[in-house]
Amino acid sequence: MSASTFTQEIPACEKSGYWGYHLILDCQGCDRTAIGNRENLASFVKTLVVEIDMKAFGEPVLEHFATHDADKSGYSLVQLIETSSITGHFVDKNGDAYIDIFSCKPFDIETAKSVVSRFFHPQKIKTFYLTRQA
Repeated sequence: MSASTFTQEIPACEKSGYWGYHLILDCQGCDRTAIGNRENLASFVKTLVVEIDMKAFGEPVLEHFATHDADKSGYSLVQLIETSSITGHFVDKNGDAYIDIFSCKPFDIETAKSVVSRFFHPQKIKTFYLTRQA
């Protein structure tokens, strides 16, 4: 399903006055080589931005954090998008990944999951989807 198709499926939410759409993906058992590779992570987020029909604001920020704690160490990423942000943390030790996409522009959930699967090959993805309104 393309992003343009998805926007046609969500008018009820838009009419309800939702301000934002928040996809949370908890990914278990990803390919550890893939999530530990800075270039792969940059390519992932750039591909994701295009495939969910967003517009990147600048380059992604990618830093390797928590090296003092083997249970938590891994890359974190932040990609600002014109309509909010994409963030993620990737755990070196077990291959888990925690990815959030938040946007006031609707996007296709299945497309986002497909990009994650293609780049990281998780054994399992737990999906949470929130519509946001203050």
